[in-house]
This record gives sequence, C-alpha cells and structure tokens, in this order.
Amino acid sequence: MAEPWPPYSSSSRGKKKRPRSPNDDATSSQGRTENSTSLEDNLIFSDTLIALQLMRTQFPKLEKVVTQPFILQSQLYSSVKDRTQVDRDLESLKKDRVLRVFKLNTGQDDHAIMFMDDYLKQMESAVRRSKGKNQDCSEVFEWFEKYVLPSKLDVSIDHLELVSFSQCSLLSHGGDARDKHITLLMNAGLLTRQLIDPNMYWFSIPSIGPILKGLTQGRKEVLSLLNRRKYKEMLLSSLEKTRLRLSPLDVRFHLRDLIGSGQIKTVQTATGLLARVSTD
Repeated sequence: MAEPWPPYSSSSRGKKKRPRSPNDDATSSQGRTENSTSLEDNLIFSDTLIALQLMRTQFPKLEKVVTQPFILQSQLYSSVKDRTQVDRDLESLKKDRVLRVFKLNTGQDDHAIMFMDDYLKQMESAVRRSKGKNQDCSEVFEWFEKYVLPSKLDVSIDHLELVSFSQCSLLSHGGDARDKHITLLMNAGLLTRQLIDPNMYWFSIPSIGPILKGLTQGRKEVLSLLNRRKYKEMLLSSLEKTRLRLSPLDVRFHLRDLIGSGQIKTVQTATGLLARVSTD
C-alpha cells in the first residue's frame, strides 16, 4: 500500500513533502502569465505539467463560491495536442500523488483535475464545516486522508473496497457504524454515490456544485453567442473579452473547455485566431 499522508494536523502537514506542487516552476509560469495573459498567446503547450500550472494560475476569481483551482481535462486537451501523452502524464502525476482526477456529473466525459495540495485544502474546509455539525467525525476524515486517498487513485471506489480497505479501518467495525461513516463522507462532499450502481462511489470535490451548474450554463451561453453570428465565428481576442451572465467562470475558462471537447475549433487568420462553432 502507498505511504499514507499524516492525519489533519498543521504541524504534521508542514513537515510532509510531496514530489511536486502547483507552485513548482512558478517563476517561469507566472512570468509567462504576467507578460501575456491572452488566451491566444497561452493556448498551446508541449508540456502537460506546465500547462496545468499555468491554467491553475489563471483560474477565475469567484465571488460567491470558495473553491481551490481546478482544470478540466478537456482544457488540457485544448492546450497539449498529443492526447496520448497527456493521458500518460496524468497517470504519472497521479501515481506521484501530485494531483487527483475527478469525474464530474456535467457530462459523460467531463473530468476535473486538481493539484493534491489544493484538494487537501478544499477537503480541510469541508471537514471544518462537518466538524461544526458533528463533533464525533474527526477519525473518519483522518482515516479517509491517511489510507484511502494515497492508495486509491481511480475516480471511483466500490462499497466493499471502501469498508475493507485496511485492517485498522474505522469502517470495518460493523454495519451501523460503517453506514454512518460513509454518510459523513458523502455529506462532506468527499464521496458521491453513483446513480446506476449504488454500491459504487465517485470521489468528489467538496462545495463544487454551484460551479458545475455555471459550467453547464456557460457552455451553452458561449455557443449561443457564436451561433447568433452570421458565420458562427468570432475573433478569439474579442470573444475572450465577453462577460457571461449565466456562469461565474470567465470566458477563457469556457473557451479552453469547448476547444478541447471539439465543440469549437480555432482557425488562424491574418487578423488573429478565429473561434468557430464546429460542424463536425
């Protein structure tokens, strides 16, 4: 089994070092961002980790929702053209416990990528809220971080695997306690039960629900904006300045997603990069 992380403790977390973090190569990534923040100048990369780091720094600042930065896998596909290499790099970064990948409920192929340090911060906030409601839940969250997260890298986990993960698992003491603890993890937003198979759970990002609603609405709004144009196209530099009404996420976030998923394609012209609704 992979080496576990320490339970929630500010002192123990400060001592634990991980292979890489979102701020590695920060000088080069931030310098590039400061020099040119336009999507057109920061669209294509040859290195998966550098692309992830830059997109993390460009994550929109949200007013009503507190969440750590995440990147959609489709956004990564828009920036690194070799998808096979992207998938290989993601597997390697997952094994190194640099990041986690999460299945989203916004679409069949929607996945979010979050650096592990950011996810643990998001998890810590969710745990604080849960502790305020239930003072007896500390141990189950420590168990989840210490044993489950380092060893289970997939986007999902089944019920039997969850309750029998470790001989010292708190969730193996009996039926009532087992169900109670799983319910605590679900209520905190760390697990989501799959609809088609109630014995399977998705790992999830706590408090991300309102953003996912905006993600779906923002996709429709950007596509609607382009579809209203005569040729269903617009200069990327002009489109990027548009303010959306239905999504807390900015246009750049949605454009990376729509380009990577193939719903929008880009065409180089003499006046700049053109964004056009895909008809394929």
